[in-house]
Amino acid sequence: MTPLNIVILAAGKGTRMYSDKPKVLHALAGKPLVQHVLDCASALKPQQVCVVYGHGGEAVPQAMQKYSAKFVVPPKFVIQAPQLGTGHAVQQAMPLLTDDGNTLVLYGDVPLVQHSTLHQMLQAGDGLVLLTVNLPNPTGYGRIVRDAQGDVLSIVEEKDATPEQREINEVNTGILLAPTKMLRGWLAKLQNNNSQGEYYLTDIVSMAVKQGVAVHTAQPAHEWEIHGINSKAQLAVLERTWQLVEAERLLAQGVTLADPARIDVRGKLSCGRDVEIDVGCIFEGEVSLGNNVRVGAYSVIKNSSIAAGANIAPYSHIDSSEVGANCHIGPYARLRPGTRLHDDVHIGNFVEVKNSEIAANSKANHLSYIGDTTVGSRVNIGAGTITCNYDGANKHRTVIEDDVFIGSDTQLVAPVTVAKGATIGAGSTITRDTPAGELSLSRSKQVTVSGWKRPVKQVKEKK
Repeated sequence: MTPLNIVILAAGKGTRMYSDKPKVLHALAGKPLVQHVLDCASALKPQQVCVVYGHGGEAVPQAMQKYSAKFVVPPKFVIQAPQLGTGHAVQQAMPLLTDDGNTLVLYGDVPLVQHSTLHQMLQAGDGLVLLTVNLPNPTGYGRIVRDAQGDVLSIVEEKDATPEQREINEVNTGILLAPTKMLRGWLAKLQNNNSQGEYYLTDIVSMAVKQGVAVHTAQPAHEWEIHGINSKAQLAVLERTWQLVEAERLLAQGVTLADPARIDVRGKLSCGRDVEIDVGCIFEGEVSLGNNVRVGAYSVIKNSSIAAGANIAPYSHIDSSEVGANCHIGPYARLRPGTRLHDDVHIGNFVEVKNSEIAANSKANHLSYIGDTTVGSRVNIGAGTITCNYDGANKHRTVIEDDVFIGSDTQLVAPVTVAKGATIGAGSTITRDTPAGELSLSRSKQVTVSGWKRPVKQVKEKK
């Protein structure tokens, strides 16, 4: 297998983004633009990946540090200062590359190029390979100039093109593959005698032609693969384009989407059979939905697994949690990181669960907070119950054993254990362990105060 280097150009300022953040760090489908490119590059198993950055200082390499562990060969970063064009940008990476094999040039602001397209380029033949595309409206792109036999002669940037050349519909995407040793030589010969005063990477095409090097072309399966981002408007359009691609993938797998135009997948969503997803749902990170799962409108699920038959009612938020089979969650429920629900658990409206395990057939249906708690099976937690897990400095754990009934408006002050089969009377504050099978409560005696008068609202005098 021919060794492969990958250079990702990510030095653009992104003036039209109107942001202090480097352009390539703006997110599409939940991750930075350049991260999409790095993930695709990694799938090609290169021997070296080099990211050329510029505007934003060290923000780009710093932001990518948390992703470095994903790569067999972590990317290297090199700064381009000043920015003197795409050819100049690639020159900055060349000292980090060995001459054996080929070099693939990608762009940090062209996030959705697919692995299949790049693989096609790797198979196109020896010599220089260009990724081109035919556009109905080629405005803004460099044109592919061919001879009468159809062989590529050069790439002409639009600002330098003649009126006849501007009528050409085949355009350069900027993505190319070249033998590394040849690329090094071509880059050394680049001149900046053009309207921009920059060193164009595309000028290497005419050099290759003069040397008799074969110039091949490949085209992507989808036009959206080569769309670049230069403004928030373009980012928004490409976001919706990608979300529709994801929606079509889910539909093809048999997932029922109430409206394919109103779903956001910001990561990886895996679905079983007969899954139903209502409008406005957001899936972040890695999410798996088992067979017959239903997700209600405007729910947000992040890095979680939902087992078969579970019903997630509208407006529920689930983060880094495990939901067992046939559970019922929501509406307006919140499962925070560390939550693990066994089968047939009910978590109702305005119930928040954090770092807790709840065993099968238990219920907390209304207005409760369950934090740092282990809950047994067949437990009923009444409305308004909270576990007081924080003493102002440290977290403490609550244990609620099997078959416990907790009355409404109860405070369990951790650390505390409610033993098996116990009943806690409504309105109690429990500060000590309770015995199994007994009724425990803490209330002051109910009294009636004779003659007490309810305060009367005072009428303010008008000035």
